[in-house]
Amino acid sequence: VFLSLQLFGTIVWILVASTRVPLPVLQGWVMFVAVTAWFLSIVFLSVFLFGYANRVAVNWNQADFLFHGATFVFYFGAFLLQAATTSLHHFPRKFNSTTQERILTGRDYNISIAASV
Repeated sequence: VFLSLQLFGTIVWILVASTRVPLPVLQGWVMFVAVTAWFLSIVFLSVFLFGYANRVAVNWNQADFLFHGATFVFYFGAFLLQAATTSLHHFPRKFNSTTQERILTGRDYNISIAASV
C-alpha cells in the first residue's frame, strides 16, 4: 500500500509541477498535499522498515487508519481543486482582451486531466 502511495503521489507531483500555473492558490494546495503525503508516507514506511514500530507503544493499526483516512480527505480535496482548474480550460485568460488566449493550453489541459485522475 505504501509503495502505491509513493508511486501515485510522485506521478501527481510531477504532473502538477509540469503544468503552467494559472491559479496558484488552487494548484499550490494540490502540490502541498502531494508533497506532504509523499513525505509522510516515506516517514511512515521508514518507521516499519527500520523496526521503530516495535519500540514505540502505539496502536499502529489505528495510526495507519488515521493516516490513510486523512490522506484520502486531503487528496480528494486536491482532486476537486485540480478538476476545478481543469474545467476553466475554455475561459479566456483576460476577459477584457481581444485575443483568445486560454487559461490552459491544449498540452497543459491534457496534463491537468491526468493530474486530476
